[in-house]
Amino acid sequence: MHDDLKTAVKALRPELIETLADLVRIPSVSAPSYDPAPVRQSAEKVASLFTDAGVSGVQLLELEGAHPAVFGEIPGPEGTPTVLLYAHHDVQPPGPAELWETGPFDPFEKDGRLYGRGASDDKSGVIMHLGTIKAFHGQTPVGIKLFIEGEEEVGSSHLEAFLTKYSDLLVADVIVIADAGNWRVGQPALVTSLRGLTACIVEVQTLASAVHSGQFGGTFPDALTTLCRLLATLHDEKGNVAVPGLTQYETDPLDLTEEELRSQAKTVPGLQAIGEGGWTSRLWTKPAISVLAIDAPPIREAINQLVPVARAKVSMRIAPGQDGPAAVTALRNHLLANVPWSAKVSIENEGYGDAFSLATGGPAYEAFTAAMREAFGVEPVEIGAGGSIPFVAAFSEQMPGAPVILTGAGDPTSAVHGPNESQNLDDLEKSVLAEAIALRLLAT
Repeated sequence: MHDDLKTAVKALRPELIETLADLVRIPSVSAPSYDPAPVRQSAEKVASLFTDAGVSGVQLLELEGAHPAVFGEIPGPEGTPTVLLYAHHDVQPPGPAELWETGPFDPFEKDGRLYGRGASDDKSGVIMHLGTIKAFHGQTPVGIKLFIEGEEEVGSSHLEAFLTKYSDLLVADVIVIADAGNWRVGQPALVTSLRGLTACIVEVQTLASAVHSGQFGGTFPDALTTLCRLLATLHDEKGNVAVPGLTQYETDPLDLTEEELRSQAKTVPGLQAIGEGGWTSRLWTKPAISVLAIDAPPIREAINQLVPVARAKVSMRIAPGQDGPAAVTALRNHLLANVPWSAKVSIENEGYGDAFSLATGGPAYEAFTAAMREAFGVEPVEIGAGGSIPFVAAFSEQMPGAPVILTGAGDPTSAVHGPNESQNLDDLEKSVLAEAIALRLLAT
């Protein structure tokens, strides 16, 4: 039906893969402890790519203290809608280098996938938009506005300020966010719900300073043992979140099996699952708590002492429908109510990101559904997302009349945020084609 676009995207494939590899080589880690220069280099590279593709008015959007975003636009034919295409060019820290097959910023192809930090999350999203524009030779059937963010991986802390300062530039009729993923390789998806996120730093203190563990051990607790006992209260014996008062409910189980989930997560042999209910419910519509880090003496520095202070970062995903501030309060109250041995505890809240439910139906949703069906050759699946993307709510608040389409080229085996992150290249090609077809359908 859209053979010209299929031919164009297929011809572009080698160039797009090479461009994705070039982007991966730029270590655009936006975390505060990293050099900000590569993030700016990445923004400048993205800007040049879209300029060369025929996008007009390409510029870096700046805010004091923020990493730069990239903006550009293509005016559409009279009477056609304007579509805002979002992705982000910043990436997560790579983690331990020894866990990567090659360096995290040394991309390579293997078994139909491109490996490297950001190959999927979210430089594949940048390539989706670039490939779509190139497939139309820069003459898109609808108006296009680009917003390629530079600090999504640090919580999009300046996004609302960007949307406010540059509101006239960014206003659009439809918003397409290429920062999600497919149900599985070869099976496209449209994301219809997102869990929210809150986090806190918990500090436990039992002593004014360290003392000899032989002289005082058995009389008073050390802080690390106390912290471990406190963290253990966050789940019940079956692994359900034990914080009272949180929203949770069952959702469509689709066809996800325990075996597939274990394969995707790469669990060790014999590991028991936690929680109760359907697998998709545990991922999408029930709270989940993880301990992300602990500050305590490393083993190489351990001595025979009672550790006086220990800290942990606790992260909690919250279900759609959950009030964010209420979730923050519930987590804090639970921790304070379960302090072992009357230790001194302080809690530093790190804010929250709202959960979100996206509307389905309407011309934009129908256009992407039909386009995915044609590009992938199978019916797309409506899925939730266990991860949190707080900026979806920010876009919706800024442009309440614009439908949001949340999609992407990655899949559950892409290992985003982990070592050996990768992008399936067949799915990347199909995702570019699907977006191009959808824009053509939107024009009519």
